[in-house]
Amino acid sequence: MRRGIAVAPGIAIGTAYCIHEVFVNPDRPHIKTNEIGTELALFEAARVKSLEEVRALQSKVLRQIGKPAAAIFAVHESILNDVTFIQRIRTSISDDLCTAQAAIARLLDHYQQLLYRNSDALFQDRLADIRDIVMRLTSHLSEALHEDSGVLQGSVIVVANELLPSQAIMLGDRAIHGIVNQTGGPTSHAAIIARSRGIPAVSGVSNILKSVHTGDLLIVDGSQGQVIVNPGPETLAAYRKLEREYFDLRDRLADNRDRASMTACHVPLQLLANINGLADTRAACTQGADGVGLYRTEYLYLASSDVPSEEEQFENYRAVIAAAPNKRVTIRTLDIGGDKSVPFLSRGHAESNPFMGLRSVRLSFEHPDLFLSQIRAIYRAASPRCSPGCEVNILFPMVATFEELRKIRGFCRKAAESLKSDRKAFGEPKFGMMIEVPAAALMIDQLLGAVDYVSIGSNDLIQYLMAADRDNPKVSPLCEPLSPAVLRILDSVIRTSSLAHRHVTLCGEVASQPAAFTLLLGMGLRRFSMSPAYIPSIKELASMITIEQAQTILKRALRERESRKIVRMVNEQLYDIVPNLRPLLSRDA
Repeated sequence: MRRGIAVAPGIAIGTAYCIHEVFVNPDRPHIKTNEIGTELALFEAARVKSLEEVRALQSKVLRQIGKPAAAIFAVHESILNDVTFIQRIRTSISDDLCTAQAAIARLLDHYQQLLYRNSDALFQDRLADIRDIVMRLTSHLSEALHEDSGVLQGSVIVVANELLPSQAIMLGDRAIHGIVNQTGGPTSHAAIIARSRGIPAVSGVSNILKSVHTGDLLIVDGSQGQVIVNPGPETLAAYRKLEREYFDLRDRLADNRDRASMTACHVPLQLLANINGLADTRAACTQGADGVGLYRTEYLYLASSDVPSEEEQFENYRAVIAAAPNKRVTIRTLDIGGDKSVPFLSRGHAESNPFMGLRSVRLSFEHPDLFLSQIRAIYRAASPRCSPGCEVNILFPMVATFEELRKIRGFCRKAAESLKSDRKAFGEPKFGMMIEVPAAALMIDQLLGAVDYVSIGSNDLIQYLMAADRDNPKVSPLCEPLSPAVLRILDSVIRTSSLAHRHVTLCGEVASQPAAFTLLLGMGLRRFSMSPAYIPSIKELASMITIEQAQTILKRALRERESRKIVRMVNEQLYDIVPNLRPLLSRDA
C-alpha cells in the first residue's frame, strides 16, 4: 500500500497506464527498421505544424500583449529550427529505433539532466521553453495514440507525475477510472480535473512511477488517499465490495437531480457548480446544480496553445451561460500564477514563491489590455440581448486591499465606456471579490461596501492562513479545513457578510466535504459551489440535517482546540444523522 493525499473520492480498480511529461505508447516504444522513414516523416510533420503554430502565436501575442511576451515564441521558433535539437531526435529514431515520441522523451530527459544542475534563472527559462516545445510536438504526435485501440481499454488507472490540462485533453473522452499522481494536492490541476469528471484520485504519492508499471493492477482509494499495487485476492475482494457500495450510492443519489436544494427543516439552499469549461456545464445540469458558482476562465488559456481573443472569449462565455442551469453563472477573471502558468504571461519573472507573487488580479494589472479584453467579453456575454433571462456575476480573484478594488472598478468603468463607444450590447454583472487572502478576511467589514457579493476561496485562504503549501505532501496536513483557526475565520466572514446583507458563497473544495458542509451550514452559509460530481451527495446530506443540528455540531467544534478531534466528532455525528452516506464519510470515525 502507498499513501498519498485524498483528492477525489471513490474507489477505482483497474490497470495502470503510466505517463510522463511526454506521452509514449508503452506497448510500442520502439519501431522496426522498415518503419524508420514513416517515423521520421511523423516527426517532421509535427515539427512543421508546431512551427506554424508558434509563428502565428508570436504574431498574435505581439498584437495583444506586447513585444517582451512575443519574444518567448521567437525563442521557441529558434529551438524548433535548431540543427542539434532536430538531429538528436532523428538519430534516436534512425539509429536506436525509437518512436518519435520516445525520441522526444529521451531528448527532454537529456536537457533536464543538463539544466537541473544549473539554478540560474535563464537556464531554467530555457528548460521551460523546451518543455513547452516538447508538449506541442507531442500533442501532434499523440493522434496516433488516440487511434491505437489497444492502449487504453477497460478500466484504466492513469499514473503520472501530475496530470496536466494538456495531457487530459490528449486522453480525450476515454473512460479513465482513476488517477494517481506523484505530486500535487487537493487543488492541483489533476485534482480539479478528476473531481469535475467524478474520477477517484490520489496525489502526492512519492516515486510511484518507479514502483508501478503499465499493466499492473491498481486499487485507488480516493477517499482515504491510498493506492494498492497488485493486491492479493482478499484485499481485492474487500475493495470490490467497497467499489460496488460507492457506485450503488452514486446511482441512488442521481435520482435527486430534480429535487429542490433544501435542509430537512425546509431552509432553501443554492448548490452551485465549479466548472472549467462547457463540458462541465453540461455535467452541472446532469447532477442537478442550481447554477454555476465559479467558472475558472484560466482553463481557456491553460488548455490552449493560443491567446483567446475577446471574440473567442465572448463566444465561450455566451455558450456557457446558455448551457448553465437556470442560466446563472459567476465568471471569475483570469487566475493565473502559483501552480498555473502560461508562457506568454508568466515567463521572464521567475519567482521563488509564486503562490505569493505576481498572480491572479495582480498579474491582470500587469497586462491591462488583456484584462480589459476579458472584462469586455464578460460584459458582452452578460447582455440581456445576448443572453436573455440570464444572471451573470463577475468575480475578481486574490483581492487583498481596498485600493485594488478601486483599481478594478476603474477597469470595469473603462470596459463599459469602450463598449458603449463601440456600440456593442452589454450588461453590467454584479461585482464580486474572492476572499482568499487573510488580509481581506480580516478587513471584510471595510470591503463589503465596495462589492455586491463575496465568494470565499477556501483553497487559498486555508494555505495562506496556515502558511503551508497545500500541494506539498510534507506540510499539506496543516491545511485541514476543520482546524480551529480556519473555522473561526470562516465563521467571521460569513457572519459579517450576512449582517451587511451581502450574498456570500464558498467556492473552494471545502464545500463538497460532508463534515465541512455541516459546519458551514451552522455558520449561516446558504450558497455552496463545488465540483458537479459532489452535488447529489451534498443535496442528500442537506435534506437529512436541520439547521439546529448543524448549529449544535458547530458549537461543539468551535470549543475544540485540535483538528483531529473536530474531524472525529463531526463524522461521528454524521454517521448517526446520515447513515446512508457512510461510504462518503471518513472511515476513521
